[in-house]
Amino acid sequence: MYRFKRITLKVGSNVLTRPDGTLDLTRMSSLVDQIAGLHRQGLEIILVSSGAVASGRSEITTKGKLDDVSARQLYSAVGQAKLINRYYDFFREHGIACGQVLTTKESLGTRRHYLNQKNCMSVMLENNVIPIMNENDTISVTELMFTDNDELSGMIAAMMDAEALIILSNIDGIYNGSPNDPTSEVVRIIDQDKDVSDYIQTSKSTFGRGGMLTKYRIARKVANEGIEVIIANGKTENILPRILENGSEAVCTRFLAAPKTSSGIKKWIAHSDSFAKGEIHINANAAKALLGEKATSLLPIGIVAVSGHFEKDDIVKIIDAGKNLVGVGKVSYDSAKTTELIGQKGNKPVIHYDYLYLSPK
Repeated sequence: MYRFKRITLKVGSNVLTRPDGTLDLTRMSSLVDQIAGLHRQGLEIILVSSGAVASGRSEITTKGKLDDVSARQLYSAVGQAKLINRYYDFFREHGIACGQVLTTKESLGTRRHYLNQKNCMSVMLENNVIPIMNENDTISVTELMFTDNDELSGMIAAMMDAEALIILSNIDGIYNGSPNDPTSEVVRIIDQDKDVSDYIQTSKSTFGRGGMLTKYRIARKVANEGIEVIIANGKTENILPRILENGSEAVCTRFLAAPKTSSGIKKWIAHSDSFAKGEIHINANAAKALLGEKATSLLPIGIVAVSGHFEKDDIVKIIDAGKNLVGVGKVSYDSAKTTELIGQKGNKPVIHYDYLYLSPK
């Protein structure tokens, strides 16, 4: 009945909260009913749920004005307890166990921690427990935070080898104009060669940190890794089974997955650009070779400059002559040795193709 066996589902703050900031328990219950139905039919579901900060905000009257970081820490500490308890009660009505997984961007920055996180959720899925993930805002600070849970859900979908990432927002998908314009229509299919970023408004959601442009960029990256991405309206009746059915015609935007699935290490590297320790700047010929149809590694002859201090096996960004991000990769040499090798021929790759992720075109 359904095309996928494992999905990552991200539910946004604007889906789970009422205009006054309180949790919309009716909506939560409906979504849990839908997830439970999918779970009973054998789908493995990883739920990335926003709503902690919004629900905590509605519970507390603060003594004086708080700065943004302190406010997030306070509201999320109270709100996360409230949120997970609601999920626990709703899933228990279906005889389904759920478990809370809180993480930070920093904790996923090393390969070892990344694999520990993956193992935790794999054990949960093997035992029919639904992982409910959120960023741990109580210890995250601004520079170490995910852009929003869209970014987190993209990383988790890649980490857990999900076949699809579903992002539930409060609109039907990506429009070819303003969503408020009655002549605008939802773009139903976006393939690897279709760029609709010019259509997207840059405004952010009421309770969340991100917006549709963030969702679009994450969706392109995840689809490029071989995972289908679906953006749909979480307030639409019975939306999950409708968009997952074979031959579904439900209104949503689908990002078609690249035909070739990336390896596990490449998926980790793809979502590690914010952990980069430095930059390698390359010439036009190297950029052309890397972005060509034939798989290739980054050789010293194509490097023109090195910036930052990094060690062997660190993540670095690859920048072209126009200062555009070409990709990210795990380096074979430290920054001093890489600098020595600039422009030389006949050496081993500075970044091997197996440890190289190229940004979507």
